Amino acid sequence: MKSSAPSPSREGVGQDQFLTILSREEALNRFQAALFPRPVPSEERPLADALDLPLAHDIAAPVDVPAFDRSNVDGFAVRSTDLATASEANPVPLRLTGETIHCGTAPVQAVETGFATVIATGGPVPRGADAVVMVEHSQPAGDDAIEVRRAATPGQFVSYAGSDMARGEMLLRAGTVLGSREIGMLAACGIASVTVARKPRVAVLSTGDELVQPGEPLRPAGVYDTNGAIVSAAIRENGGETVFLGAIADDEAKLEAAMRKALAGSDMLILSGGTSKGAGDVSHRIVTRLGRPGIIAHGVALKPGKPLCLAVCDGKPVVILPGFPTSAMFTFHDMIVPVLRRMAGLPPRADTHVAARVPLRIASELGRAEFVMVSLVEGEDGLIAYPTGKGSGAITSFAQADGFLRIDALADHLPAETEAEVTLFSPHLRIPDLVVIGSHCTGLDIALEPLARAGLTARSLAVGSIGGLAAARRGECDLAPIHLLDEKTGTYNTPYLAEGIELVPGWRRMQGIVFRPGDARFEGRSIEDAVAAALADPSCLMVNRNQGAGTRILIDRLLNGARPDGYWNQPRSHNAVAAAVSQKRADWGVTIAPVAHAAGLGFIPLAEEHYDFALVSARKDRPAVQAFLKALHSDAVREALEKAGFRPA
Repeated sequence: MKSSAPSPSREGVGQDQFLTILSREEALNRFQAALFPRPVPSEERPLADALDLPLAHDIAAPVDVPAFDRSNVDGFAVRSTDLATASEANPVPLRLTGETIHCGTAPVQAVETGFATVIATGGPVPRGADAVVMVEHSQPAGDDAIEVRRAATPGQFVSYAGSDMARGEMLLRAGTVLGSREIGMLAACGIASVTVARKPRVAVLSTGDELVQPGEPLRPAGVYDTNGAIVSAAIRENGGETVFLGAIADDEAKLEAAMRKALAGSDMLILSGGTSKGAGDVSHRIVTRLGRPGIIAHGVALKPGKPLCLAVCDGKPVVILPGFPTSAMFTFHDMIVPVLRRMAGLPPRADTHVAARVPLRIASELGRAEFVMVSLVEGEDGLIAYPTGKGSGAITSFAQADGFLRIDALADHLPAETEAEVTLFSPHLRIPDLVVIGSHCTGLDIALEPLARAGLTARSLAVGSIGGLAAARRGECDLAPIHLLDEKTGTYNTPYLAEGIELVPGWRRMQGIVFRPGDARFEGRSIEDAVAAALADPSCLMVNRNQGAGTRILIDRLLNGARPDGYWNQPRSHNAVAAAVSQKRADWGVTIAPVAHAAGLGFIPLAEEHYDFALVSARKDRPAVQAFLKALHSDAVREALEKAGFRPA
């Protein structure tokens, strides 16, 4: 939605746009207009210390490279006219001057008509010679002569002075990022130091009472400071010098003092958290007191990333990123990187785009441009983009995704089977060797470990058994882990297979009710009595599993139509169920025995289920599939599964 707030200027910006939602484009334009144009600070650096930095000025070649006419081969420096008639049938004799020219040896004697001089690769061509004959094209003719059986042309095997780089020729333009090749060019010209753009000094502060730095004990209700680490690294990736100042609690006076000190000693200040309207969010209030023009935009029509706050305080950018990691990183890369790279004298980031089909409908929110992270797999007709988002607080989404697609602000969803443009996080895309889509199980990591050791990449997407089968039918994966019980036949998995899909037995795992030890509603009871006790107690809170999961089918059979409190709490993994019970956010749920035992929870066995693999027959002969099948049936993997609490099929 378009804001009616006035355009910003360097002289002053009113705060009447506070939390007025701006479009992405308008917010970015306002931010850049308040910052640029501005000179890029520069500094002199030794060549060895200039890698990955952009040049501040044009550089012209101060010398010719090479500085002299140079031989490209081992052989003889000759006059080409002497060899005009040379052939195998008519060899031409030449006398040797007696001089041997090595690399780094300045010639003394000129080459007269009928003479030749021995010369090594890289040696300066002597006066009078205009060509070099390879030693292979000659043969000795006594102690001081040779015969040449091949004609020579002027300039043959000679690099003339300045043929690589000529004195005064433009060598590198300002803004060129110095890599190893560019540094080699500069060294070849004898340049020992260069003027480069100085890296912007970016102070990073995390805010929040809940934050704990990595390496410190995690207190109750605390969370590790992810944003501090990931934002600091992203700044360095985009040409900045990071000064991480740790985390500051939500104390307005202490935070303001820290922000003022950080801003005074840096070119940019980036905070995360404190951008929303809550009473504890104080960062944006402090920014209004740090300098003019102040807040440029507070609230951008992005998902994730709506609470983003952009400000300019006395010429220095101040950014308050949202607190959740995914929101923070999307807004940083989309909105802050263009400004940071421009301050660093770097060219805009070159994004790589690929076309991919989205197999599933993706719901979106009207009025906000939405970025959806996706993992790419190879289908029969091209790339397929699977949404991998786990919410704005999920840092693993970035690590597991290949890129993202954008849903326009005017759309409330992206239809299934849409051909979308995916922006890659890395310019080099490697499609995984093995694609596994389906049910989640901790035993899967054990089965995939031999592939990782063999250098094969595997991608595992947890979408539930039913979602995995659908992906297998569409040819979007190699294997779909499933554990689906057919109530009519009482058998697992086989009744659900379709044409072109075959079953590979995996392992057996015990599903059961998990609870905290000592809970009298469950301790020492049978499954039936435990469920009855849970349903009879209104305060007994359950945790469910996501729709489409095989475990969900067991739970619904167990409840027989009941919907107790907590039924709609639907995490996507066995570990999440155990965590909910351990942390007293729920009193019971259904998970697998290895996870329950690892969490130190009580466990009532419910049913041993078959965790098998639906294999797409057309992909069976792929090397990675064969490697997985070999690993699955190996003694080492079977022993590891048994040790972890599973029973191999």
